Amino acid sequence: MRDDLGTPYAGEGPASRVVSLVPSLTEALASVAEGRLVGATQWCTHPGDLDVVRVRGTKNADLAAIAELRPDVVVANKEENRELDVRRLRTAGIAVWVTDIRTVPDAVASMERLFDALGWGRPAWLARARDLWCGPLPPVSRRVVVPIWRDPWMVVGADTFTGDLLRRLGWLNAYADPALNPGSERYPHVEVAAIDAAGADAILLPDEPYIFTADDGPEAFVRTPTELVSGRLITWYGPSLVEAASITQR
Repeated sequence: MRDDLGTPYAGEGPASRVVSLVPSLTEALASVAEGRLVGATQWCTHPGDLDVVRVRGTKNADLAAIAELRPDVVVANKEENRELDVRRLRTAGIAVWVTDIRTVPDAVASMERLFDALGWGRPAWLARARDLWCGPLPPVSRRVVVPIWRDPWMVVGADTFTGDLLRRLGWLNAYADPALNPGSERYPHVEVAAIDAAGADAILLPDEPYIFTADDGPEAFVRTPTELVSGRLITWYGPSLVEAASITQR
C-alpha cells in the first residue's frame, strides 16, 4: 500500500492506535472505529464527544505528545499539515499516511485507500458519497464567491476541494476564473470591493476558518447578496459529504 504521495505503508492491520492531524479525516475515522483513535488536533471538532489526547493544531502539531501515544500510524494531509512535521515523525520511526485531496472524487478515492490500508473496512457513507459526487458535472445554475478570511480578505480560488464541490453542486466559483484570478492562486487575497464587484449571484460566508456571522461579514457588501453557510459542509471531506449533497435544497 502507498499513500497519496506514493510513500509505502507497511503497517500491520488492522491499525489499533491512530493519530489524526486532519479534522475531516478525524470525523471519517471516528465513524468507523472511534475507539482506535488515540490523538487528534484541537480543531478536530467532530464527533463532538471525541475523547482523545489533543496534540495542538494542524500547523503546530505536538510531535513529542504524538510519540508518547505510540501510534501505529499518523494520518496527515499535504495541504493542512507541515511537510517538516511529517519528516520528523518518520525520522522518529513513526509511520505517517499523507493524503492529497483537490477534488471531491480525490477525497472519496483517498479515503477508500486509507481505510483499506488501516484494515478497517470501508463505511457505507463512503459508497454513498461516491454515488452522490463522482458522476458527471451538472449545469451551472449560479456564480458564487467564498471568502475564507477577512482583514485581509481571502477567497477560495483555483484548484481547491471547495471549488470542485461547489461546481458539483452546479455553482461556479468566480475566483476559479483566470480573468479574476490571473495567477490561478488557490486562496488569493482580494480587496472587499473587488469581491463585491465580481459579478457573483451570491457571496457564501462560511463559519470556518473565519467565523462569519450575521453581524460579521454581510455588512461589508453592498452590491451582492450574502448567505451564511456551514464551513464543514463545503470544506470538509468525510461523512459530511452525504449531508453536503443536499445543500442546494436549503
